[in-house]
Amino acid sequence: MAWLDQEIERIKRTSPKKRHGKLFYGCAILLIVAVIVVFFFGLTYAEERKTVVIRVEGTMAAGDGAGGGYVGSEYVGRQLRNAADDPLVEAIVLRVNSPGGSPVASQEIIRDIEYARGKKPVVVSMGDIATSAAYHISAHADVIYANPDTLTGSIGTLWLFYDYSGYLDDEGIAVDVIKSGEKKDMTSPYRELTEDERVYAQQMVDASSEDFITDVIAERGISREFIEDARLIRGEEAVQIGLVDRTGNLFDAVEGAKALAATAKS
Repeated sequence: MAWLDQEIERIKRTSPKKRHGKLFYGCAILLIVAVIVVFFFGLTYAEERKTVVIRVEGTMAAGDGAGGGYVGSEYVGRQLRNAADDPLVEAIVLRVNSPGGSPVASQEIIRDIEYARGKKPVVVSMGDIATSAAYHISAHADVIYANPDTLTGSIGTLWLFYDYSGYLDDEGIAVDVIKSGEKKDMTSPYRELTEDERVYAQQMVDASSEDFITDVIAERGISREFIEDARLIRGEEAVQIGLVDRTGNLFDAVEGAKALAATAKS
């Protein structure tokens, strides 16, 4: 163990001043390395911050998945929440190209839009069409862009009933229905609605439509007279009456979202 004894003696001979000097320079080097690492990752973080485009294309329905002309509320909502929770995402653009869909689907997506808006800007870019429930979700964005000939509006609710009873009679086909209540089969295509059922269906449609119109008025500050007839509206007119904020395409909407994000940070 002679080498160990020699090493101990060498350390003892080293002056405290030299030992402190070596320690100081070692700490200084570590500090410089740490600053470089922090600066590098901070620069990378800033460069990677981005605006995410989420597409709402096709008829909206409650559920998951997208394709075949349909888009699910859970599918859209999951993307919205993921983008909202991602620290590298500074803003969200919803690219809406949809004729609408079920009121339930729009209600579910709206909750997710509001969740996202609580964390970062949400901007809508309308494509060929953004009507009915598709407009409803758009109304909850911070800013809406549309093209001059985008079809939007159609703010209201409808319920379709099919009646094949005439065809069945011609074919000699009879349908017997055993039911627990007089309105249980009111959506059946095998018979026409009774007058009482028509009144009841109209009440349901009116209630749903009133919720829709009231929400749009609250979000957009628009006068009821412009939308209560549920008509289709061109994008250019939609800007004039306040349904849409600006004309522009997807790339305009992305730039607008970036500007909103920059304003929010300042």
